[in-house]
Amino acid sequence: MTVYDFKLKNIKGQEVTLSEYAGKLVLIVNTASKCGFTPQYEGLEKLYLKYKDLGLVILGFPSNQFLEQDPGSDDDIASFCRINYGVTFPLFSKVDVWGETADPLFKFLSDAAPFKGFEMEKEMGKKIQGVVKEHYPENLEGNGVKWNFSKFLIGRDGAVQARFEPTVTPEELDSILKAAL
Repeated sequence: MTVYDFKLKNIKGQEVTLSEYAGKLVLIVNTASKCGFTPQYEGLEKLYLKYKDLGLVILGFPSNQFLEQDPGSDDDIASFCRINYGVTFPLFSKVDVWGETADPLFKFLSDAAPFKGFEMEKEMGKKIQGVVKEHYPENLEGNGVKWNFSKFLIGRDGAVQARFEPTVTPEELDSILKAAL
């Protein structure tokens, strides 16, 4: 099984088969519009524009599961991303990314790229762990997505190559993506 086996609705409500991205390097990101990491949209868009002609695609999947940080409708989210960050990479309809209600894609991604911990050498890594421990202690167990702006790198063959936690910035991903392209 690869990510190409999944179908989801894009932000406009149209069903998209992820096999449409076969042969591309794909970065799947669960996003939120009212999160401390929301400014990562800007960096993600820069990466997309820089490498899309070389075969990179970034797919954004809004989620409202963490402190209700993406409460708007799909239209609200699309507008927010376009107006505030100039997002042109594909966005999908809001999904659950962890727990029993997690979309099958995110269950697959989490199983294929297990959680290895937050970046505790970074202040934000410590902060996220504290917030998750306080609000979602059950989420500290297992491999599910822990917070907004977790990222999964998918190879051109559709296989999951790596997982990056929210504290890994788009700028830090630049050299990794460049090498993978």
